[in-house]
Amino acid sequence: MGSQSNALGLSSAAVPLLRDLVHERLGLHYDGRQDLLADRLAPLAVERGFSSFLDYYYLLKYDESAEGEWRRVMDALSIPETYFWREVDQIRAVVDIVVPSLAQSHPGLPIRIWSVPCATGEEPLTIAMLLDKAGWFQRATIEIHGSDASGAAIAKALAGRYRERSFRSLPPPMRDRYFTKSGDTWTIDPVLHGRVTSWSVANLKCEPDVAARAHSPIVFCRNVFIYFSESGMREVVGLFSRMMPVPGYLCVGASESLLKLTTAFELEEIGGAFVYVKRRAEPVARMKGEDV
Repeated sequence: MGSQSNALGLSSAAVPLLRDLVHERLGLHYDGRQDLLADRLAPLAVERGFSSFLDYYYLLKYDESAEGEWRRVMDALSIPETYFWREVDQIRAVVDIVVPSLAQSHPGLPIRIWSVPCATGEEPLTIAMLLDKAGWFQRATIEIHGSDASGAAIAKALAGRYRERSFRSLPPPMRDRYFTKSGDTWTIDPVLHGRVTSWSVANLKCEPDVAARAHSPIVFCRNVFIYFSESGMREVVGLFSRMMPVPGYLCVGASESLLKLTTAFELEEIGGAFVYVKRRAEPVARMKGEDV
């Protein structure tokens, strides 16, 4: 088992139970990576005074006060690998083509964009930069919502301070326009930061969390499905297909494919980038005994 969990003296026999529970609750897939899971969760178990993962499993599975502990688990398992301007061609396509189309077809209505998981905020702020550069905040009501399963990541997004690693792809003129350097960090321009309407904690495996924002016609859900099992992906995409409006634009990462998971979204090339598009409403389920 993992080196950290061994060093902390934890019995590891129950790690498969934790693996399955994490998959059920969060969608994260740790088959073949149990050592990594054990190393991430070992400090949490030790802090609770447990000598085995079985005790920690029972806490998460059965204790009525476990919600707070699940927030710590989500922080521990979070992978904050993100940066400004990541896969920017897809964002450009949304700003240059999708947003104008929605503004024309639904004049006067707010255009809602949901970035989930947004990690520490680089993706929704990149979206805001390009919308600002194109003048869209003066032409339409734009709502950008950023959500992540990790409360620690959302706290950093709210703070709006970033280190050099986040700027490895951002053009220097954009950095100079929207950030102020202070010591070894850069602080986002407060006006641009305010363009992100809300920041929230959301678990993609929790239907109420998804329902709160999935009515958005534009959803960025990028580079999270690579950590999900196929069944977990199918469940989340099913929620999107039921809840997103028509047309609905679902942006996933370049290395992620939904083609085997859904017929509700069709892969389309828009402005040189690929986006999954919902063009028709989901059929209403028939009641038992209703004539076909």
